[in-house]
Amino acid sequence: MSPAGASVVLVSMPFADADRPSLQLGLLKVAVEKAGFAVRTMHASLDFASLVGMSAYRMLAAHRGRQFGDWLFSVAAFGRGAPDPAGSIVADFGSEVPPLDLLELRDRVVPSFLDSLAGDPAWRAAQFVGFTTTFQQNVASFALARRLKERYPGIVTVFGGANFDGVMGAEYHRALSCVDHFVSGPGEAALPLLLGAPPSDISGIPDFDEYFERAERLGLLDRESVLLPYESSRGCWWGEKHHCTFCGLNGETMRYRSKPPEQVLAELDTLARRYRTFRFEAVDNILDPRYLTTVMPALTSAGYDLFYEVKANLSRADLRLLARAGVRRLQPGLESLSSRVLRLMRKGVRAAQNVCLLKWARYYDIDIAWNLLWGFPGETADDYSAQAAAIPSLAHLQPPGSADRIWLERFSPLFAEAVSPEPEPSYRYVYPSSVDLSRAAYFFEWPSPLDDAVYTGVRSAVGLWNSNWASLERPTLTYRAIPGLLQIQDRRPAFPRGTYTFPDPVAAIYLACDERPRSVAAIAREAGVSEKMGQNAIAELAARGLLFLDEDRAIGLAVPAVPGR
Repeated sequence: MSPAGASVVLVSMPFADADRPSLQLGLLKVAVEKAGFAVRTMHASLDFASLVGMSAYRMLAAHRGRQFGDWLFSVAAFGRGAPDPAGSIVADFGSEVPPLDLLELRDRVVPSFLDSLAGDPAWRAAQFVGFTTTFQQNVASFALARRLKERYPGIVTVFGGANFDGVMGAEYHRALSCVDHFVSGPGEAALPLLLGAPPSDISGIPDFDEYFERAERLGLLDRESVLLPYESSRGCWWGEKHHCTFCGLNGETMRYRSKPPEQVLAELDTLARRYRTFRFEAVDNILDPRYLTTVMPALTSAGYDLFYEVKANLSRADLRLLARAGVRRLQPGLESLSSRVLRLMRKGVRAAQNVCLLKWARYYDIDIAWNLLWGFPGETADDYSAQAAAIPSLAHLQPPGSADRIWLERFSPLFAEAVSPEPEPSYRYVYPSSVDLSRAAYFFEWPSPLDDAVYTGVRSAVGLWNSNWASLERPTLTYRAIPGLLQIQDRRPAFPRGTYTFPDPVAAIYLACDERPRSVAAIAREAGVSEKMGQNAIAELAARGLLFLDEDRAIGLAVPAVPGR
C-alpha cells in the first residue's frame, strides 16, 4: 500500500438508511484522517433516495426480506454474470414484491445513478476507495467499484462492514475482481494499517458533516426527523453468556465492551452542539446496565430524545428513569409471550417480564419496537394457542410490529447446528454462479418445525391487536386505588366495557402484583390471605383479562390512571 498522505474516499451505497448518517463512515473518516490520509466521505445512498423518492427507497431498504434492493444493481455489478436479466424475481415472488416498477428502476434509474456517481471529480485523486456494507448494500457497492475500476484502473478498493464478517468477506474477495481487500470486524484500527499507516489513537467523535451537506443539497434534510447514530458499547454482554439461539448479530465480535460514562456524555454533548440536534439513536446491541446508575441519571436534566436496545428484564423504576433521561424508544427483544418458547430461545426472561415491560413502557409513554417470532425447535402447538388466547387481554399495550417465523442468520447458534442450510432463495436472483452462496449469504431458509396452520391464531390475533391500536379510540385498561379499594376501568374491545370496583382482600391481591410479576404464594403473603384464597382470586381476575398468568407468576395488566408517577 501507499504511504500516509494518499487520498481516500469512503462510500455508503444504497440501501443504507437515508434518514440518518452512516456511523461507520463517520468513525472511519476520523480514524483514517488521524493516520495521515486525506479523506472524503460520500453518502451515495442519499443520491439514490432523491431519484426514487424516500417512500420507495425505504421499501427497498428493508433489512429482512427478499433481496430486491441488491437485485436492482445485479446487472450493473455482474454484467453477463447476473443470473436474472429477465426479471423473473418479480413474477416468482409475487405478492412480496414492493409496489414499484423494479425493471424500470434497474434498467433506467440504476445506470443513470451509477454514471453520475462515477463521474464525480473526487475519484480522479482517489487512490483508495472504501465501501462499508450492511444488509442490502453489497451489490450497489460492487456495481460502483466495477465502474470505478474501468475508469480509474489504479484505484484500490477495500470492503468492510457486517456483510464482510468472517467467511462472507473471504468469499466475496475470492469471487469478485472488484474487491481488492476486505476488513473483517471493526475497521477503525484495521483500515489505517491496511492502507499502510502505523498504529495510532483511533478514538474520536464521528464526523457527519458530509451527510448533512449532501442531504441539504438534495432537499432531503429534515432536521425534525433525522436521528443521529452514536455508539456507547459494542458486542452483547448477554450473548457472551447465553447466545440467543436465532441471533446472528455481532458476527465474530461478541465480546462486550462499553465506553466510560463521562465519554458517552461528552460525545452526546459535542454531537448535539455540532449538528444542532437532540435526537439520537444508539447503535448498541444492548444497554450497559451500569449506565442505569451513571449515564441515565446524568441525562435527566438534558433534553435528548434517545433510542436504545435493552434486555427485557427492566423494572418499573428502570423505565421511569429511562423516560426521565429522554429515552423515548426502546427495542427490548421481547420476541414471545410464552415463557417456554423464550427458554427455547435462551432469552433469559419470562413472558411475564415482557408483559411487565410493555405495561410500564405504556405508562411512561415509551415506544417499544418488537416482533413476535416462531419456528423454534421444540415448540408445540399449545405454545401458540396459549399466546393467541392471551393477546386480547393485552390490547391496551403496544403490539408487535409483526408476527412471523424466524429467518436463519449466519453466526447464530441455530445456524451452527443446522445441517446444510439453504441460502434464502432470492440470493439466487442476485449473485453470479461464481459466488458460493453457502459462504456469502447471511440469511438462510428455516422451515418451521410445525405446520404453518399452528400459527394462524397468533397471526390473526396480532393483526387485530394492531388494528385496534391504530384506531381513533385506542384501547385502555386503567386503575385507581386507595388503601382497601381498587377501581379498574376497562375499555378493551374483547371484554365488557365497564368499571370494576374491588375492596380488600381482592384489591390487596391485585395490587400485590401491580409493580412486577410475582408468585401466587408471594401475592397471598403480601395481601395477608391464605394461598387458597389468593389462587381463587387470581384465577377470577385472570378470567376477566385483568391479570396475565405465566406459569407460577402473575402480573396485573391495568395501568395507573394518574400519569407520571
